[in-house]
Amino acid sequence: MAFKNNTMIVRHRLLTDLVRLWRDGSLVEKIDRLPIELSPRHSRHPGRCCVHKERAVWKYKSLPLLGLDMSDETDELTTLSEYARRALARQNGEGSVKDNIKKNIMCVIDEACSSCVQTNYEVTNLCRGCVARSCIHNCPKDAVSLDEHTGKARINHDKCISCGICHKSCPYHAIVYIPVPCEESCPVKAISKDEHGIEHIDESKCIYCGKCMNACPFGAIFEISQTFDVLESIRAGKKVVAIVAPAVLGQYEASPAQVYGALKQIGFHDVVEVAQGAMATTENEGKELLEKIEEGQAFMTTSCCPSYIQLVEKHIPGLKPYVSSTGSPMYYTARIVKEKYPDALTVFFGPCVAKRMEGKRDEAVDFVMTFEELGSLFDAYDIDLKKADESAPEFESVREAHGFARAGGVTEAVKSYLKLDTERIKTMQVADLNKKGIATLAAFAKTGKAPARFIEVMACEGGCITGPSSGTTVSDGKRRFEKELLKQEKRY
Repeated sequence: MAFKNNTMIVRHRLLTDLVRLWRDGSLVEKIDRLPIELSPRHSRHPGRCCVHKERAVWKYKSLPLLGLDMSDETDELTTLSEYARRALARQNGEGSVKDNIKKNIMCVIDEACSSCVQTNYEVTNLCRGCVARSCIHNCPKDAVSLDEHTGKARINHDKCISCGICHKSCPYHAIVYIPVPCEESCPVKAISKDEHGIEHIDESKCIYCGKCMNACPFGAIFEISQTFDVLESIRAGKKVVAIVAPAVLGQYEASPAQVYGALKQIGFHDVVEVAQGAMATTENEGKELLEKIEEGQAFMTTSCCPSYIQLVEKHIPGLKPYVSSTGSPMYYTARIVKEKYPDALTVFFGPCVAKRMEGKRDEAVDFVMTFEELGSLFDAYDIDLKKADESAPEFESVREAHGFARAGGVTEAVKSYLKLDTERIKTMQVADLNKKGIATLAAFAKTGKAPARFIEVMACEGGCITGPSSGTTVSDGKRRFEKELLKQEKRY
């Protein structure tokens, strides 16, 4: 979550209502009425044509929250109750629990994706119909002309190639650039409109940074949730252990111990901090860095950001030799849990979309949920975090391990562990995988050179604490995180 807006409030409310129905044992029986209750007959819905359209959007937005997507609809008359029945039966199928989860990570709700047009430049009423007519004379495709009725400029979008020259040349700034927000936000051009004008995510290109999900003003892009798979596992009496990312320090208006206590109240058998695994990452990555330097390798990058790993695999394969082979904190924590509880199911909680892909590839991680989803669980269970009983983790991690959640945190931990100074080993950060940051990394791969020996890469500006699936805003998350981090007194 970058900034609080209504699409995120809607997403949170819908999942909260669905989980509340499940908690009361009435999900299948009452889910069909939920869109009607959320949008009564005489309610107003600015941005939608009518209440019936809004109800359809509620219905289809429920699918990814149930672990399904639009491809699961083969008959428009299929009711939500039938989809809920399928979702609850999913973990009773053959194979492992992970075998029954959908393979794709994200989806687009076509009923909600209906208002963005592929028109990049438009003339506004600020046009003065000036004599200079720079927009007309500089257009390379003769797409701009003077409207004979209004005397103002107009753009022929059949000819326009969206070069932006008219936009730059207008002295009145009367020509505006109109982006398609999700496409504009994607740093690897993985999302585009199909022949029906609906956005489509190309998972062969997608790095799961989550930028498009929060950029969409209509909330049409969703993650495929595993919430009900986790809840059904708990209800079935299985031993389910939560492994919680260090970014939890900044997520809620409560102490981490209260969050862990609330997780146990929901039914989790135990809660283990991923910061414990971060200590193993720090140790192994530090040793690997020294080995690479001794071998004469020009530089080494971190490996704990799964979105960055996807970027390297799909777009910058030349960077692979320079990426650390050390596992992420989630990797090591999941194995710590499996060793202690061999029969347990592990659920990673974090602010990251890409962790869902990493979790699918890791045999020790059974489910992945987000802090945004966890917030809905707390509300659905009527849990007041400020009043929740505290539950301290059995293992207390050091401050540097919790610091992994912010930009520069991995670097600080490795330097602290190795007792290194910046003069001996230069470091740098790439914190935000935007087009500029990706171009920088691609240049390193092409030349085999970099201005530092140790490069920390994170997909999100500010680090994991600003992740796309956070349970809070960027400003609140940073403030709470720094406050809680200062309470972590143990150091290397």
